[in-house]
Amino acid sequence: MTAEAGEVTEQITIDAAPGEVFAAVADMRRMARWSPECFAVWIWRSRDGLPHRFVGWNRRKGFVWFTTCRVVVAKPGEEFAFDVTTFGQPVSRWGYRFEPADGGSTVVTEYWHDRRNRAALTLGRIFTGAVATRRGEANREGMRATLRRLKSDLE
Repeated sequence: MTAEAGEVTEQITIDAAPGEVFAAVADMRRMARWSPECFAVWIWRSRDGLPHRFVGWNRRKGFVWFTTCRVVVAKPGEEFAFDVTTFGQPVSRWGYRFEPADGGSTVVTEYWHDRRNRAALTLGRIFTGAVATRRGEANREGMRATLRRLKSDLE
């Protein structure tokens, strides 16, 4: 099964409590510091002090694009996830799970699930270039960088 046919996940252990890590990840504006693709986030609508809808601005190898996102899971200290669309087409679900670990640390699992239909695949090729055809592989590389930067920020 290719990465595009399912879910891609990466994990890291961070020396911080699950609630602290959740709060950092749920502050979506900080993602621009950690992600190698996302360079800006505009919070469109908040709910209960957390982002509910936002726009992510991304770039990779000369391509720049934006996606609209809606938070679908916001369980403090447990999970934060959002669905991504572009021009009304489903793209993916991104999420983070937080599990307590020894010594008050947290195992963070970042996951990505491909939800692209044919229209979204076509838009992806136009706006992101060839990376659209190997999105799972590119996202795995990006997850590793994002999680390392998150860990560095919180420890």
